[in-house]
Amino acid sequence: MSVELGLRAEGMLDELGRLSDKDGLLSRPYLGPAHRRAAELVQGWMRAAGAETTINPVGTVVGVVHQSGSARRRRLLIGSHIDTVPDAGRYDGMLGVVVGVLAVEELRRRGAALPFDVELLAFGDEEGLRFPEASIGSLSLTTALPQELLDVRDEDGISLREALVAFGLPGDPPLGGLRYDPADLIGYLEVHVEQGPVLEAMGAALGIVTSIAAAARFRITVTGAGGHAGTVPATMRRDALVAASQMVLAIEEAALAAGPDVRATVGELVIANAAANAIPGLVRFSLDLRAPDDELLARARAAVVAGIAAVATARSVDIAVEPEYEGSATVCDPALSAALARSVEGLGLSAPRLPSGAGHDAQTVAGAAPVAMLFVRCRDGVSHRPEEYAAPADIGLAVIALADAIGALAAEPDPRSGAAAVG
Repeated sequence: MSVELGLRAEGMLDELGRLSDKDGLLSRPYLGPAHRRAAELVQGWMRAAGAETTINPVGTVVGVVHQSGSARRRRLLIGSHIDTVPDAGRYDGMLGVVVGVLAVEELRRRGAALPFDVELLAFGDEEGLRFPEASIGSLSLTTALPQELLDVRDEDGISLREALVAFGLPGDPPLGGLRYDPADLIGYLEVHVEQGPVLEAMGAALGIVTSIAAAARFRITVTGAGGHAGTVPATMRRDALVAASQMVLAIEEAALAAGPDVRATVGELVIANAAANAIPGLVRFSLDLRAPDDELLARARAAVVAGIAAVATARSVDIAVEPEYEGSATVCDPALSAALARSVEGLGLSAPRLPSGAGHDAQTVAGAAPVAMLFVRCRDGVSHRPEEYAAPADIGLAVIALADAIGALAAEPDPRSGAAAVG
């Protein structure tokens, strides 16, 4: 059964993977034409699974499976996203949407009677690449966003308001806010490809996420002195590029010293007014810093900034460290995580625990509800690339594990009444 489900999932992922705004590669930005087609495709799958569907004011596909015996409309949320990075793979985000739909279908096949509604969510914006605000879909689920957000523009000068209208939605929508009584939310479950090599190295098909990393992002400017490549002696130079290069190494050293779970990445480096025969006088570079908890991130940040400053002093250059983003770590709910782990172990598999270094919609939803995540291993740990791959057999196991976990939650006591949810 799990292999059959995995093959079905692979076919659905292939269908989604063909919906792109660029020929020859998968690129599906928020509110673009391909996003619209993907939303309609997913909406059809949700309907076939027995859900009442809509596309909400910010482009999230919502499918609610109502249970005739639902008491006080308690609700379990299951979701992920369908937007992509440029030149993407077929699994990031989309895997969780497809597995959620198939898990609901599997429960219906079993004739499972749940004492709560299940709400399937396919968020349109998690990557945050088109507009300045990231995770608009999941953020608007829990937070009333400022109406001024409608006036922000993408790099082509198109405002969010205009993009919503082009997508077929109202251009002046209410921007979110929690639609539920938090007491009625059982929680949020998200299945996601691991995007790293840990599960594969363990020989484990599935893993339970313990926390989603705290993250901080900075833009660092190094100002030295430009000059002629042939006339300024090496001992008299204030070379911004040499200083920046040493800073990158200092960042790596400080992060490694802070602990094995700290991640520091310099992904962009720009030399201002670069020329082959000129000493670089101004360099800017990015820094992405992540850790599994806020305290460790704070220690790593202090060590990294101290390392940068020491290089600046030694090289007689000036530095400016500008924060661009900071997000706290999210600890996954122990009870929901335990339900997922029991379901995985019930399949005869190990259920290793591991932190997520990547951000997810679960991190945003955690502002309103308990969250838990199930990881599916991926080949060579590759993600955000066309080579991204998860085996159908593993995906099928994830479908069964998610369905089993939902069934297990149905049998647990309702915390508001102390009574068992299912007689």
